[in-house]
Amino acid sequence: MRRPENEKLTGRIRLIGSMALVLLAFAANPLLCRMALVGTHLDPASFTLIRLASGAITLWLILQWQGRGAAPTGSRAGAISLFIYAATLSYAYVTLDAGIGTLLLFGAVQVSMISAGLMQGERLRLRQVVGVVLAVLGLVILLAPGATAPSWQGAILMIISGLAWGVYSLLGRRSLSPVALTTGNFLGAVALAAVLLALSAAWASWDLRGAAYAVASGSIASGIGYAIWYSVLPALRATQAAAIQLGVPALTAVGGIVFLGESLTLRLIWSSAGILGGIALVFIERRR
Repeated sequence: MRRPENEKLTGRIRLIGSMALVLLAFAANPLLCRMALVGTHLDPASFTLIRLASGAITLWLILQWQGRGAAPTGSRAGAISLFIYAATLSYAYVTLDAGIGTLLLFGAVQVSMISAGLMQGERLRLRQVVGVVLAVLGLVILLAPGATAPSWQGAILMIISGLAWGVYSLLGRRSLSPVALTTGNFLGAVALAAVLLALSAAWASWDLRGAAYAVASGSIASGIGYAIWYSVLPALRATQAAAIQLGVPALTAVGGIVFLGESLTLRLIWSSAGILGGIALVFIERRR
């Protein structure tokens, strides 16, 4: 018979392990995107379709295993916002480094979430205002003209991607069955991605290694990553969930340097400090 202390310790170890897996999965997604779109001949539209389709299949299998035949749900707005997020992210990573892209994506997501709170009547405290100002300064530093400035086209696409993901998150935050909702939205986004590929067929190019990266991005980093995230989210404190989100851009930047040979510039360091530090202030003050 297990002692309560042993069960509690086992539960904590499982929670920490799950949090680590989620962090790795979310950080792996941009690395896999960058590997496929720059290191192979696979085009962005094909990558988007393969990623969404493999994610939909994985999530559907998880849903059947969890719910014993449960049906996907989803919504038209959810599918559209998910498609916009995935498509613009794919095209953005043609020109953006993984670390810079993830930082822009994360910043745009948080801007959309904070803006939604303000529109719903939420008021920012002084520290939160300071945090927002720091985050904006970080974005200005990141996008300012210079030799190490990111592509403007890629930056705009990534900001659109982040805003779309913020909308997608807001649409599903009160869902009673997030896996069913995500599965349905993925299925709807697959249809839109197929239309995108048909419209861009003249620029399509196939690459087996690139397709394998897309499958890994959709099935493992997205499908399984989201499923684990949703399973541990009820057990996390708000600060723990925020810490995982803040850790993704930093870990992605390290992965980009190690696996993709990307450069660690002063621009990236200062902009990361501003964006992540500012958003951390908003998170901490909101939890208080």
